[in-house]
Amino acid sequence: MEMENIDCVSSTDGIEDEEIQLSHNHNHQFSSAKPHNILLPGLAPTSVHELLECPVCTNSMYPPIHQCHNGHTLCSTCKTRVHNRCPTCRQELGDIRCLALEKVAESLELPCKYFSLGCPEIFPYYSKLKHEALCNFRPYNCPYAGSECSVTGDIPYLVSHLKDDHKVDMHTGCTFNHRYVKSNPREVENATWMLTVFNCFGQYFCLHFEAFQLGMAPVYMAFLRFMGDESEARNYSYSLEVGGNGRKLIWEGTPRSVRDSHRKVRDSHDGLIIQRNMALFFSGGDRKELKLRVTGRIWKEQQNPEGGVCIPNLCS
Repeated sequence: MEMENIDCVSSTDGIEDEEIQLSHNHNHQFSSAKPHNILLPGLAPTSVHELLECPVCTNSMYPPIHQCHNGHTLCSTCKTRVHNRCPTCRQELGDIRCLALEKVAESLELPCKYFSLGCPEIFPYYSKLKHEALCNFRPYNCPYAGSECSVTGDIPYLVSHLKDDHKVDMHTGCTFNHRYVKSNPREVENATWMLTVFNCFGQYFCLHFEAFQLGMAPVYMAFLRFMGDESEARNYSYSLEVGGNGRKLIWEGTPRSVRDSHRKVRDSHDGLIIQRNMALFFSGGDRKELKLRVTGRIWKEQQNPEGGVCIPNLCS
């Protein structure tokens, strides 16, 4: 995809809109009938960790664990990388499994790798990976869509990273008024405008806008992502509105969590989608320049104590 750093026009909570420019860039504990040894950080015997650590990638080893004739071990992933030579003694590896070490691992219970970030869970060795892939305490990926950014961290860290490193627009408030501008829209099939981040209800939301091909049709899409987990995102709703020449389109939905990648949300079409011809119609003039105004608001759903239904709490 050709990425566009875009000068967008933005305003929040009644402030006049300004142009935004587009530039190229493209303590649940598992029990077991077998005795288990629980290893906690700072208390675990170093030798046990060392035994289960692959000498090549330094990750924990899982079956099949391989060994050479001299007893040196390594993980199955690294075995394919060392051309059948033991990385420790350089002897031929063969195809020997270290069943004893696999049994040792089976007897262990370990804390989640995100223990230091607050996760209290303890798991049998072979169940740990599955949990860690979905752990609510795991770091978030950078939500910036203009590049393949590999930065991870908690939400406060990522907010600072977006502001300082990606120079995104940061706004406070629950309403917005953006005007997206492009001088040659028919020449651009794929573009991503600069991300905008809103601080609203003490939370952070990312507003995305981009152009791409939906089947054979060129379209624009705007959508909102919540900087937090999906369970928290369900507490909020948002609306987007675009229009001109006496016509308008309105979208209402729930923001997606940044746990879902930008590409996943876009490809699920979960947002306001405007066909290019319609967008140029909304832009007015001779329809040769995109000047699309997108307005919207974010609100928090509150539980009605009497009726048991959600009622909107609008941000003033």
